[in-house]
Amino acid sequence: MEIVGSRGKSSVSSAGDAFTDIQLYRSAPELEVRLEDFELYAVHRLRVLKGISDGLSRGKKPNEMEDLVNELWEVNMKRSEASEFVNKDIISHFVLRLVYCREEELRKWFLSMETTLFRYRFQRESPEAQRALLAEFNLPYKAVSSAEYESVKDKLKQAARSSGQSVPSADTIFYKVPFEQVPDLVASRRVFILKGYAYVAMNQVVSLLMTQYRSNLSKALVLTNRKWTSMIREQEKDRLTPIVEALSTSYLGPDYSQPIECADISLKDIDQVAKSSFPLCMRHLFEKLREDHHLKHGGRMQLGLFLKGVGLKLDDALAFWKAEFSRKVGAERFDKEYAYSIRHNYGKEGKRTDYTPYSCQKIISSTPGVGDHHGCPYRHFSEENLRAALNKMGVGNRAVEDVMDKVRSRHYQLACTLTFEAVHGASCDAGINHPNQYYIDSQKILESRKNSKGN
Repeated sequence: MEIVGSRGKSSVSSAGDAFTDIQLYRSAPELEVRLEDFELYAVHRLRVLKGISDGLSRGKKPNEMEDLVNELWEVNMKRSEASEFVNKDIISHFVLRLVYCREEELRKWFLSMETTLFRYRFQRESPEAQRALLAEFNLPYKAVSSAEYESVKDKLKQAARSSGQSVPSADTIFYKVPFEQVPDLVASRRVFILKGYAYVAMNQVVSLLMTQYRSNLSKALVLTNRKWTSMIREQEKDRLTPIVEALSTSYLGPDYSQPIECADISLKDIDQVAKSSFPLCMRHLFEKLREDHHLKHGGRMQLGLFLKGVGLKLDDALAFWKAEFSRKVGAERFDKEYAYSIRHNYGKEGKRTDYTPYSCQKIISSTPGVGDHHGCPYRHFSEENLRAALNKMGVGNRAVEDVMDKVRSRHYQLACTLTFEAVHGASCDAGINHPNQYYIDSQKILESRKNSKGN
């Protein structure tokens, strides 16, 4: 796969192949890809995978997941021309292999999401296409003979009825495979097992293919990681490497570099809105600032850019930080050592870049040290401290347990979403993906309730 940009082109290779609409990604395509499309296609596919991750984490049922995956795929991946769609599908997959091959946790997430995507795409295919894909995998399993089917048909029907599946007919095709090849069917008791072999119906064969697909992709990710480490990262350090390394923590939602959809925060109201509408990460920083009259650099950046994004004007920001820091370091030292960085965040110093508030992904991936208060509380707090913080926000005991369940599963953004829903008594189907989104959605709910009372 050739990646074309303003500074020439470079090759990226891995493993995959294709049939019908579903790709098996066995070898990298011989395609030239513009640098802009390299990143854009990856972002579009990443929206699909992250949408799947959110759906699974929120406990959506299989039929709900099928609808969700279909919608995500149509919105983000479909192109008017079939050939363009196939190219986008293949390119985006191989770009994300580079992104997610680099660490064990990244590989595990990518494997899980891509395998789930494969499942729901396979289920959409016609029976003819499904059989063709089965042949493409070239699995060493033969269909059960008529004689063998007759000997076990009563057991097969009983297994189908007990699990709520349609009872197989005489012309249903079954494959006999080692039971460990279909762990999801075994775990949910949806398959008949005899002498270590599972009898898998044609309409269940996606489970068998998923195991093989996952195995192939897992091996390919290991090989891609070796190539990335030994060659690609250094060769592309000035061009592709920054894109690849940024994509795994990229924020895919609205731009919060400028205040939107809400009134500016005034200094006289800041304590009240901090209590009512700040997410836990920002509320913790705000309270520590009020308590200690100082924050280290990471905390100043995280809170400062958030306050800028929710409408705190530069003059008010300077007054706010100065009032706190002066009590600790004095006004003169504040003017010399800290005021510049605040003006810098607002694009008034240095390169005059208009800096963007941190997304949840960026905050979660940070690594605060001793004495730091930035980062994501759901990831970095002890269980005791997190429970205390949630109780202080008014989260009830049952909701706290739900939040802690998500934290243990490392679904930190869902934990924040559940906190939002518990605090506001309202659902947040889109999930929390950005602290500024939390604030804006909170203000909308509170403003709506205020207006309703007024009427």
